Amino acid sequence: MNKEIKSADWGMIEYNKAWENQESIFMDTIQQKVDGLNTENLLIFCEHPHVYTLGKSGDEHNLLLNYMQLQVKDAVFVKTNRGGDITYHGPGQLVGYPIFDLANFNVGLKQYIYNIEEAIIKTLAVYNIATTRLEGATGVWLDVDQPTCRKICAIGVRSSRYVTMHGFALNVNTDLSYFNHINPCGFTDKGVTSMEKELGHKVDMEELKQKLRASIEEQFQ
Repeated sequence: MNKEIKSADWGMIEYNKAWENQESIFMDTIQQKVDGLNTENLLIFCEHPHVYTLGKSGDEHNLLLNYMQLQVKDAVFVKTNRGGDITYHGPGQLVGYPIFDLANFNVGLKQYIYNIEEAIIKTLAVYNIATTRLEGATGVWLDVDQPTCRKICAIGVRSSRYVTMHGFALNVNTDLSYFNHINPCGFTDKGVTSMEKELGHKVDMEELKQKLRASIEEQFQ
């Protein structure tokens, strides 16, 4: 079992290009498993230009903009093959795509998602942002038992033969107004937030990447 996690930073990249790149690595990893070869685990960080993505079980009605309005917002809409409903990606949001062979860590998909959430929860705690899980939902949340319940990180995953792709989107210095045009992840009664909003100042993205990378590596050892 190879528990080493390699990392890559794709910077600002169009969503569809990142998806295409992920699929290529994902399929190569699956083929290596089928051929009985050792597989690698890759953690990819990136940001996307404004895009709304819909999971395979999602409802298009959760996008509250038409095509013309999307153009005005300089945003695009993409149907994806990940789990979950609708979410937004944009500048100032840290997107992580772990392409892991879960057999290397002896975990199933449920534990994998738990580990990713835990790594994000622990990283946010370093910034004195107290977060947790919301029962019946994925992702990382604040004030789950309050009317002010709000999501800071969305998670949507695809897996095949215990290899993962897609991943998480952590709102760091995100323009949260873009969330006004969707029902995030299908919820109509929950808010969204960012690290910047909670802290009252912008967060150094490169420093955050280092902390989160280390936290993810720790969770999977």
